[in-house]
Amino acid sequence: MAAVSLRLGDLVWGKLGRYPPWPGKIVNPPKDLKKPRGKKCFFVKFFGTEDHAWIKVEQLKPYHAHKEEMIKINKGKRFQQAVDAVEEFLRRAKGKDQTSSHTSADDKSRRNSSEERSRPNSGDEKRKLSLSEGKVKKNVGEGKKRVSSGSAERGSKPPLKRAQEQSPRKRGRPPKDEKDLTIPESSTVKGMMAGPMAAFKWQPTASEPVKDADPHFHHFLLSQTEKPAVCYQAITKKLKICEEETGSTSIQAADSTAVNGSITPTDKKIGFLGLGLMGSGIVSNLLKMGHTVTVWNRTAEKCDLFIQEGARLGRTPAEVVSTCDITFACVSDPKAAKDLVLGPSGVLQGIRPGKCYVDMSTVDADTVTELAQVIVSRGGRFLEAPVSGNQQLSNDGMLVILAAGDRGLYEDCSSCFQAMGKTSFFLGEVGNAAKMMLIVNMVQGSFMATIAEGLTLAQVTGQSQQTLLDILNQGQLASIFLDQKCQNILQGNFKPDFYLKYIQKDLRLAIALGDAVNHPTPMAAAANEVYKRAKALDQSDNDMSAVYRAYIH
Repeated sequence: MAAVSLRLGDLVWGKLGRYPPWPGKIVNPPKDLKKPRGKKCFFVKFFGTEDHAWIKVEQLKPYHAHKEEMIKINKGKRFQQAVDAVEEFLRRAKGKDQTSSHTSADDKSRRNSSEERSRPNSGDEKRKLSLSEGKVKKNVGEGKKRVSSGSAERGSKPPLKRAQEQSPRKRGRPPKDEKDLTIPESSTVKGMMAGPMAAFKWQPTASEPVKDADPHFHHFLLSQTEKPAVCYQAITKKLKICEEETGSTSIQAADSTAVNGSITPTDKKIGFLGLGLMGSGIVSNLLKMGHTVTVWNRTAEKCDLFIQEGARLGRTPAEVVSTCDITFACVSDPKAAKDLVLGPSGVLQGIRPGKCYVDMSTVDADTVTELAQVIVSRGGRFLEAPVSGNQQLSNDGMLVILAAGDRGLYEDCSSCFQAMGKTSFFLGEVGNAAKMMLIVNMVQGSFMATIAEGLTLAQVTGQSQQTLLDILNQGQLASIFLDQKCQNILQGNFKPDFYLKYIQKDLRLAIALGDAVNHPTPMAAAANEVYKRAKALDQSDNDMSAVYRAYIH
């Protein structure tokens, strides 16, 4: 894009990296977001998303001058929703201008009334003027109140944040110092705000970098003590974490923006073990972003596609670990994770001082702690990093990574995590990520069972399942997850995006986690029984949404 003359408040088309242009507005960044060095750039808030970024001036175009051009080359539904959000913003802005004009007229009228009032008047005239003036003051006051309230609401929250408040994925309260966000909520994009934007993965925003951190990746660093107590404040979909009154938690957040939208791959050799639903997408994205990757899978044929894409083939886990600097693994359950490390030609046999092992499997805290101990005992470095998401999010590089263990290794994995995910959290000591991941999947699995239960109840009571979905999609539960899983059920398509057997495994482990600390988990226990019935109906290798079949048989 050619360089243009732009200023604060301009509507623009912004292009970031390999992604297509997207409508946004130039705004002041939050106070704690530093401007990147180098070429001139502007801080842009994008419509129809929660995303924002520093964009180079040559990657920006004026909105109105290039609107028709952009609409012709971009036909996606979410793109159109973003354009609709711009148009709604313009309509509201025009309405405000008109209101402002009327207010000015009212002020003039009030001044004239004051002049008239200074002259001798009859009692009736005085009363009329007093009433008139009162109405003007009330109207002006209400107008100011509405404008103030609206700007405060918008100013304290990122674009369209209010729509996301209706989503179960909302996290935290907005920062008080974020005052220049004037993009209003759009009803046309309200429904999409509960999930990530499909077409884009904008890079996070810039702040003071953590020592030794990759300047192009957003990190969440959590150093925990005996009694972790945290509160969350959102800068769009990123989190800033602050200490509570106890002072028992020391937390630091580093925001950074990749101005050019690219990833600088680490020069370390990467190994990857396990090419299942999640692992395949992860490896593909590592290769796309320029990493040197050696792969191994129990079923060797799955490696062929990645060899064609440039990966190297490892004959055993031990060989991969011995030839690579950092080896990732993503397997199905605790037994598979242990066998991979402790079995014949396993990971442990390839560990030497300085070798790094990152386990991305969703397992229990006891298993991951045991694996960490044996890796470290050989001089290796260990990080647990289970991922939240599904096959589609894995393919799109939009996973959420929960990490714990060796913080230095977490930093070394920066470019890898950026390639495979949209966000990573560092949660402290080994075991914390496993616990958090099980809790997340417990909530997800229980919700899925409730969705299936509601759809079957609608059916047996003579209600339209499609209408139920339409109603849910217009309410507070609206989310991509809800819509996709309901569509699976309505279409009878249970092709796995997240295996039913694995969500049942996670529910089982979450229940055991609750038992270990004497905490009741009755909702998860009930959902677990429904999934067990679905497994008995031979639904294990179908998507988790196939739990629906447990209710109709």
